[in-house]
Formats: sequence, structure tokens, C-alpha cells
Amino acid sequence: MNVSISGHHISVTDAMNTAVREKLEKIERHFDQIQSIQVILSLDNSGASDGGQKSHKAEAIMRVSGKEMFVQSFDDDMYKAINDMTDKLERQVRKYKTRQEGKKTQGAGRDGRYVDNDIADAEPVV
Repeated sequence: MNVSISGHHISVTDAMNTAVREKLEKIERHFDQIQSIQVILSLDNSGASDGGQKSHKAEAIMRVSGKEMFVQSFDDDMYKAINDMTDKLERQVRKYKTRQEGKKTQGAGRDGRYVDNDIADAEPVV
């Protein structure tokens, strides 16, 4: 898995880098078909001139075969934003993985929604 971590209007410290990589390892344990993840950590000062809080943003773009997943999270603390971002990404991965497993088990034949008429018309044995 190729992980790229960059900062926008903020320098990425070793602690931030370590926090992101540790959180992403958890996702990789759930799903091993990840091609790459690009993480962008940024600081938004737009509300600071009005006396508002500076907002930290963590966003990630994860690529798997045939799909690209995007998540972003805002918080006053960068580490909380990172945690929230990885939680959102993990939910998307679980949802994607569940769909893929459903496609494998469903197969090309009939599924449980269709009932064979011969079996439905038969009288129950008592």
C-alpha cells in the first residue's frame, strides 16, 4: 500500500505522520486490496479574522481496484480530525467489502427471492 501524506498551509510533523500511519494500518488489516492512499492535512484560517476558531481539516483519497473513496473531516484539533477521518474511511471500506462479498455469494443463479413453483404448490407433510 502506497501512503502519501502532505500538508497544505501546515507542516506535517513526525507525530502527525505517525498518527496517520497507525490509523491507516488498522484499515489495511480489514481490507488488503488497497492500492494507494493520499492524505492531505490542512489549516483553514478563513474564520480566524472574524474571531472564529481555526479549523483543521484532514482528508483522504483511497484507491482500490475500480473505485476511489474520498473522506474529509474538520475539527479544532488536528488529531481529532485525523481520528474522525480514519473512522469515516473505515466505515466506507467495511461497506465496500460487504458489497463485494455479497456479489461473490450471490452468483449467477437464482437467489432466495424466487420460489420454485413445484415446491410452493406442494402440500406440507404432517
